[in-house]
Amino acid sequence: MTVALTSRRASDVRVIGLISLAHGSSHFFHLILPPMFPWLKDAFALSYAELGLLMSVFFLISCIAQAGSGFLVDRIGARPVLFGGIGLLILAALIYSQSNGYAMLLMGAVIAGCGNGIFHPVDYTLINHKVSPPNLPYAYSMHGVTGYLGWAAAPAFMVAIAQLTDWRIAFLSAAVLEALILLILWLNKSQLIDDVKERHAQSHSSAQTINPGSAPISSFAFLRLPAVWFCWIFFFFSMASTSSLQSFAPSSLFKIYQTPLDIGSYFITLLALGSASGVLFGGYLAAKLQAPERIVSFFFSITIVMCLLLGTGLVSAEIIPLIFFALGFGYGVVAPSRDLLVKLATPKGVAGRVYGIVYSGIDLGAAVGPFIFGFFMDAGLPKALFIGIALFQLLIIPTVFKVSAITAPKTA
Repeated sequence: MTVALTSRRASDVRVIGLISLAHGSSHFFHLILPPMFPWLKDAFALSYAELGLLMSVFFLISCIAQAGSGFLVDRIGARPVLFGGIGLLILAALIYSQSNGYAMLLMGAVIAGCGNGIFHPVDYTLINHKVSPPNLPYAYSMHGVTGYLGWAAAPAFMVAIAQLTDWRIAFLSAAVLEALILLILWLNKSQLIDDVKERHAQSHSSAQTINPGSAPISSFAFLRLPAVWFCWIFFFFSMASTSSLQSFAPSSLFKIYQTPLDIGSYFITLLALGSASGVLFGGYLAAKLQAPERIVSFFFSITIVMCLLLGTGLVSAEIIPLIFFALGFGYGVVAPSRDLLVKLATPKGVAGRVYGIVYSGIDLGAAVGPFIFGFFMDAGLPKALFIGIALFQLLIIPTVFKVSAITAPKTA
């Protein structure tokens, strides 16, 4: 019994480690482009709106790919979809590195979006299927932490290499790094097999629960669950605010506080490190309080105030790094409560589809946010970035109360 338990725990650790590595690499690729905006702006005489559109295209394509890849994962399994997605990210970085104009940058953004769109359906399908229930909280926590670490690493990695060499070498280096990650996953591919037939059986059973007595059962029956769509709204506004901050905070801080652009890029790293710390604390808090609506409303209220303070232009330059770390911490604290609510709203056997749809809200939000704020930046209104982000966060709070109410156990 003890041997079996030890073997199960070791298997869980390997699976969690591999999936978390893949997830961290996807978040790394979210931010290989924004830190290069100052270089690309000068190299190709681009406007902020054009640069923001690159991120909008990336996340819009990722949104479409994510919704579709969830069905593909449920049909053919997670592993081949994972390897294909990572291959596309490598190709995108190579295209960025060889770009001779805006058209090639757009092509790279499209390919990167296709690659990025597969990760959440793949990751959560593997986690829910391969990790034993007692270790699921640790899996969610590590998955979230490595995502934020990927965000933290990208600006520092890209800016440092671009300063030492040039922006093309920075993109080539990102491609090499992702290729090494693909090699690690390939060498451990036996740990990434999920039982597709078993999940198909679970899907049929859960669909009967959603729509009892009907035949045949629609693959889209889960879309009638209100909790799925409230989760989608939560993710949409959350990522619209985060991606806008990641894309334009360095430029906004330069215009408002005269903060050098390279220093502003490192503030994005602080934001991500704060988020990673917040996820660890948020996992403990979610288990302790069992009140996601209270956690989200409290910590988003704090981040809203901080964004508004940054938007006033009156904050001392010395405390801006602390504000960015604290902002990230607040974002991270709410993540475990968010993921738990999505898990509670997900019928058995359709994890790929539900996570594909729900997490497409992340990509669409990330597409809309930078596109909108790019126009404000071109109009010379950098303070609007922080005020708009505060508004987006305010709109998140009611959604978590609705999801919590829908998923709460019913008592007689």
